[in-house]
Amino acid sequence: MEPARPDTRSDITAPEPPGSSWTMANTERTFIAIKPDGVQRQLVGEIIKRFEQKGFRLVAMKFMQASQDLLKEHYIDLKDRPFFAGLVKYMHSGPVVAMVWEGLNVVKTGRVMLGETNPADSKPGTIRGDFCIQVGRNIIHGSDSVESAEKEIGLWFQPEELVDYKSYAQNWIYE
Repeated sequence: MEPARPDTRSDITAPEPPGSSWTMANTERTFIAIKPDGVQRQLVGEIIKRFEQKGFRLVAMKFMQASQDLLKEHYIDLKDRPFFAGLVKYMHSGPVVAMVWEGLNVVKTGRVMLGETNPADSKPGTIRGDFCIQVGRNIIHGSDSVESAEKEIGLWFQPEELVDYKSYAQNWIYE
């Protein structure tokens, strides 16, 4: 007897909820990077899980060793601060996970999910509030504005690395 073959028809689609007015035009993108301490502490899966559970869509991800030149460009607005050299050294000390997330108000909501830059000021339930103690090891970076997100995404990713796909879950997340 021949084994059953999976249905490969392309006309099968997931059901959509009635009355959904959500469109891709309503969304924005943000850049999120898990820093070397977050990678070393094996928090990558937990962080991705939180963004997915919130309902955001992952459109790009890299596991990489960032070059010092890339990091200096990323943190160019902090170049005159006394901690700049140490920040670049820390970010270059191990691999990072660079990601692009998409969704409605993802920049603002993502920042709330991260918590305050200083973990001591972060509320429990935020990533930094749950996993961090000191500002110098705050495990994650998130864009602080749509404009910063566009700049950071362009710095870390080529346009062809951003994956555009239909997520059927979006129709169950947005009305």
